[in-house]
Amino acid sequence: MDNRLFVAYKPASMVSNHFLSRIKRRYNVKKAGFSGTLDPFAQGVLIIAFGQFTKLFRFLKKAPKTYRATLWMGASSPTLDIEKIEHVEQMMPFHPDSVNFVLQSMVGEKTYLPPKYSAKKIEGQRAYDLARADQAFELKAITSTIYDCHLVHYAHPFLTFEITISEGGYVRSIGALIAEQLGFSGCLSALERLNEGDFFYEHEKALNPLEYLDLPCNRYLSEPQDILLGRKLSAQNFENKEEGIYQILIDEMLSVVEISANGVEYLLNSLSLKA
Repeated sequence: MDNRLFVAYKPASMVSNHFLSRIKRRYNVKKAGFSGTLDPFAQGVLIIAFGQFTKLFRFLKKAPKTYRATLWMGASSPTLDIEKIEHVEQMMPFHPDSVNFVLQSMVGEKTYLPPKYSAKKIEGQRAYDLARADQAFELKAITSTIYDCHLVHYAHPFLTFEITISEGGYVRSIGALIAEQLGFSGCLSALERLNEGDFFYEHEKALNPLEYLDLPCNRYLSEPQDILLGRKLSAQNFENKEEGIYQILIDEMLSVVEISANGVEYLLNSLSLKA
């Protein structure tokens, strides 16, 4: 089991790295990695790879991502989740039409600040480390595309919604925006990632990487050994000579090349697809 790609389900109240350590012990593997860290309080889909398949993360169809989140209306927390609840404000229930209107208004491009308690790096340090050390710092606004945002269940003061968002989005921040639009503070009391692009949880079933690559295929028309041995390549020897990033498959060996005005560059060379 040197190489393997699959989806695991991280439970709530566990750091993603600790969960990966459990996976490694269970499968008795040394080299493993995951894509798309989940907050400790969150649960759900986590893409796992063993061995050389860890090199594939950047090329996979793992966006957009869908989450189911529960927003606790009136609760204030600097972490935007239940880790550090500081105050809970009482309020009357909202009309369902108002809730639906605000959720639908989230669809489109949204520019907002990431949570201060996040893995964003500030001059080489994680934002959550700086926040826990009470150090002052500023985060830059980011822009996410929200493809869908709809109500699942509303039992005041808890509002559960599903959101489909581009890679790198922060649902905790979106939850705070929803609460703000309704006129109050709010934080997430639960968060579940349902999928990452084409990746859904299927009881850790081994996946064929070729079915999940977000890259067009191309053919090398000259000697296959040129690629297998990592020799210098010319765009003229490819079936598709247009600039772009392509997957090249030769005898169960996968390579990824980029064709540009500067020539042909290997992004990944001769990875064996054998498990």
